[in-house]
Amino acid sequence: MIAYIDGKLTYKDPTYVIIDVGGVGYQIKVSLNTYSSLPGGERCKLHTFLNIKEDAHTLYGFTTVAEKDLFLLLISISGVGPNTGLMVLSSLSVDEVQQAIVREDVRTIQNVKGIGAKTAQRIILELKDKVRKDVLLTDSAGHAVAHNTNRAEALSALVTLGFAKNVAEKTLDSIIKREGGNLSVEELIKFALKSS
Repeated sequence: MIAYIDGKLTYKDPTYVIIDVGGVGYQIKVSLNTYSSLPGGERCKLHTFLNIKEDAHTLYGFTTVAEKDLFLLLISISGVGPNTGLMVLSSLSVDEVQQAIVREDVRTIQNVKGIGAKTAQRIILELKDKVRKDVLLTDSAGHAVAHNTNRAEALSALVTLGFAKNVAEKTLDSIIKREGGNLSVEELIKFALKSS
């Protein structure tokens, strides 16, 4: 599996880019969100997913791990292929997709070209529990707190230390609500260990 490609951006199109790495040009399909965030003619790094079919090996690239993770969740659903997943991420930002799933907003997802009512409902049904855990929490002052990366790393560490996953998730969520979302991974783990 090719996890990422880091090289010079030699060609940029709204649907794909070409990145030169050591004299080899990799053609990578991208979403419009990734396309708009890439600098022209400079060194760049894309997190990639390699889709292998009988007739083609296609690389899909994303500027953020969050976008790649959401893409992988989308294509895990029956009836949603890589091109449809890319269409969703071209039409909506990662945050908009996550919020639509959590709020069970079928219309927003259905507005994406190629997504019908049944597919939109299936996306929401199958992903709402997975996405809900990664969506922004709001602290007591009403500020949105981006905690998903640190929370995910802390959760992984706690499970490795022997915590039950559901207990660790509840503990971390209560710590984030109580202490705020600007805690480092180490601080989250320390608070969790003290509270157990």
